[in-house]
This record gives sequence, C-alpha cells and structure tokens, in this order.
Amino acid sequence: MTIPPSIVRHPNGLAYCITEYVPAEHWLRTTWQGFVSPADAEKGALAALEPLGLQAIPYLLNDNSQIQGPWFDSAAWLQHVWAPQANRLGLRYVAHVAQPHTEGDLGALLRHDPFAGQFELQIFSTMEQAKGWLHDCQRRDSLYPASTASQGPGQPAEVA
Repeated sequence: MTIPPSIVRHPNGLAYCITEYVPAEHWLRTTWQGFVSPADAEKGALAALEPLGLQAIPYLLNDNSQIQGPWFDSAAWLQHVWAPQANRLGLRYVAHVAQPHTEGDLGALLRHDPFAGQFELQIFSTMEQAKGWLHDCQRRDSLYPASTASQGPGQPAEVA
C-alpha cells in the first residue's frame, strides 16, 4: 500500500507541515517549516495523523528544526486531544527534533511526561540523534515484539 503524504499549507500556498512515510526507515517523518501559529499547529498535527489511519506505524520523526518564531507550546492540547488519537492509531515512539535553542524549554515543559502510557517521547537537538534513537526503538521492538502494538507496520489500523 502506498501512503500519500499529508501536506498542510498556509493560505498563501506555502507548505508548513509535511508528513510522509519513509519506507526505507519504516517511520513517519513530519517536517514543520516557517512560521506556525497555534491554530496552524493544531491543524498540522491532526493532519499528521492521517497516514496512521491508513497503516499503523509506531515510529514518528517530528522535525521542528526549520520553525521560525515562537512555537506551539500547548502540551495540554497535545496530551488530551492529539496523543490519545495517535496512540489509538498505533503510534508508540516520537523522536522530536527541537527548534534550535529551545531544547531546555521543551525539556522543562515535558519533564512530568504528559504522554506516559500513550507513547514514548524523546527530544533531540539533531536529526542524527533522533534517527539513532528511533533505530534503537526498532531494534528493541524486534527483540521484544510483545512490547509493541498488536498492529505492526503493514497491518491496517482500526479507526474508531
């Protein structure tokens, strides 16, 4: 099955949130770019779930390194709206590449682990670190398959 990318654009046509399945890595990659308002962030985050509705994919590489200006910081919205949907659709691991110079802010915001029980989130400064962690998660899952979702890549996701 081919999973089409999800592209969310500003009214001027510029894309600010692109989510695509990366077959060679067996994960989703969401790339955020430019200025993203809180309303844009919610719209983009929800659109990023669309590929999960087509196929359960437990790994997400979320790249905020190209964001300009203040970033969406509603951990409550993510925790109570987005995360339960992502979890239900099979997401288990999120590698978040932070906007430059915001790693400390995100770490403080997420210190109490608002996504515990839904998925594992790690914050990184570089894409290489994030990819390495996702590869480690994939290796761990292949050693301990009972620790992953009952639906793996290649199996259709159930959408409630």
